[in-house]
Amino acid sequence: MCDAEKNQQKLTDKRVIGFFVQYLADQGHPGIEVDAWPDEELPSEIDAIAGPFAIEHTSVDTIPNQRRDGAWFVRVVKPLEDEFRSGLPFRLVLTLPYEGIQTGQDWSRITTALRNWILDEAPKLPIGFHAIKGVPEIPFEFYAAKRSSSLTGLLFGRFAPHDQTLPDRLREQLDRKIKKLSPYKVRNKTTILLVESDDIALMNDGIMWEGLRSAYPDGLPQGLDQIWFADTSIPEEILFIDMTQAVVR
Repeated sequence: MCDAEKNQQKLTDKRVIGFFVQYLADQGHPGIEVDAWPDEELPSEIDAIAGPFAIEHTSVDTIPNQRRDGAWFVRVVKPLEDEFRSGLPFRLVLTLPYEGIQTGQDWSRITTALRNWILDEAPKLPIGFHAIKGVPEIPFEFYAAKRSSSLTGLLFGRFAPHDQTLPDRLREQLDRKIKKLSPYKVRNKTTILLVESDDIALMNDGIMWEGLRSAYPDGLPQGLDQIWFADTSIPEEILFIDMTQAVVR
């Protein structure tokens, strides 16, 4: 599980755009397909042209540095999830603080210390929820939920951090993308910004809607016709949600 960062099929930008164009074709624009990938010729160009649409894709972190921090977290815990997937006679969920894994730490020692704790101490815990403090080589407090279940094994998670920076980060990132789209509006293309998130834990269409409303309180930015949210948290069931009305005033 790894806080929804493990066992996900990562989709390339081009595949997401391809699925989106097919969605548009099914929703009233029959026959359209990607006609060109301008950024393959010039990296500063937009991602795709499909019929009357000029499309730019971007992906966002729900919280600052989410992908970087997630990669650090996975480095520490994935070997343990793999080792103890079916090697425990009970179900154990360990929840770490979101910012527990940092640079400057010896991550291999943290992994080893967690492994030793799982082998030596977890079997002694009674069924229930426990705060675990002061474990040698583990520089943070964590929580252990031990359950008697037919679904045995080990899972890791992280507490969601409190963060209010999404609107500002959205505006800074999307403004750069909109500048690339603006010239195509002059060429009578319908300009679309496709904003992707694969975060199943911390993002949904409601959070994105409110983030965009706060990011653009004065209305749709000049040069942009439509803004869409691509929810790729379940790669087999991608959702495309029109967010334009969140920004229109």
